[in-house]
Amino acid sequence: MQRRDVLRAFGAATALALLPHEAVAAWSRVASGVRPADGLSDAHLALVGAIADTIIPRTDTPGATDVGVPAFVNIIVSENYTDADRTAFIAGLDGIEAQAKSAGAAFVDLAPSARATTIETIESSTDRRAEPARTYWRLKGLIVHGYFTSEPVMKQVLKVEIMPGKFDGAAPFAGKPSPSGAGHSHA
Repeated sequence: MQRRDVLRAFGAATALALLPHEAVAAWSRVASGVRPADGLSDAHLALVGAIADTIIPRTDTPGATDVGVPAFVNIIVSENYTDADRTAFIAGLDGIEAQAKSAGAAFVDLAPSARATTIETIESSTDRRAEPARTYWRLKGLIVHGYFTSEPVMKQVLKVEIMPGKFDGAAPFAGKPSPSGAGHSHA
């Protein structure tokens, strides 16, 4: 099974369960185009985008940045994280960047294979609570969550109908008449 298939299966199984309040609110904020005041820097957003596209690249379906995942992550981190959590997350992003630079360049400037190697190195870390692995796993969760709750992915990839069927309030009612005819008056 390909990684994309696993992610698609995970997304289909959890998208609606994860969709409620916070994802809808975050995607609404992303759609407004307003960038949060306490959001990530341009450099951090570029890093998030590069990591997101390494995890979920564009294939025959949109990639993570195609659907706006970096903006989603920015909203979640800036509006839902405490100041301490946001500071730790940014420091963790800096740790990911430092690890990439030890491989030769900033993460966004690495070739796709070098990006994948950097991520594999972080994912193979035995202690997910140590930085930069802790931030990476939090980020990966946000990326997958954001991707599968985005409107384009839900409609085009998962083929989820948020409100299946059509509501027709004037549809005729084909109920059974009561045996005694009670309740019906014919004038």
